[in-house]
Amino acid sequence: MTERAYTADNVTFILTLHLKSGCEEEFRALLTPVLDAMRQEPTFINAALHRDPEDPSRFMLYETWADLDDVTQVQMHRGYRAAYWERLPDLLAKDRQIQVWKPIRGDFA
Repeated sequence: MTERAYTADNVTFILTLHLKSGCEEEFRALLTPVLDAMRQEPTFINAALHRDPEDPSRFMLYETWADLDDVTQVQMHRGYRAAYWERLPDLLAKDRQIQVWKPIRGDFA
């Protein structure tokens, strides 16, 4: 993958997901192919999945994309997301929290 510098059009989503206890592995199994497919998208910049060390049912997903309109109009409707979208409501203990940020700098080793 080619490194992409941040631009004024980039957008980062931070999603916090609280799962029902015992649903963690199914969640990860559904999300893994989505993350793998996203990596191939031309407007994808990066993503990182985190797990709360004090609450194994709480996850944070960080995604940066080159264009907000592309994410909302194209990426969210990709076929590879269908199984994930279909099951997610049943896995969540409460509604997802979604924050939208504009990245201005990124430092990665």
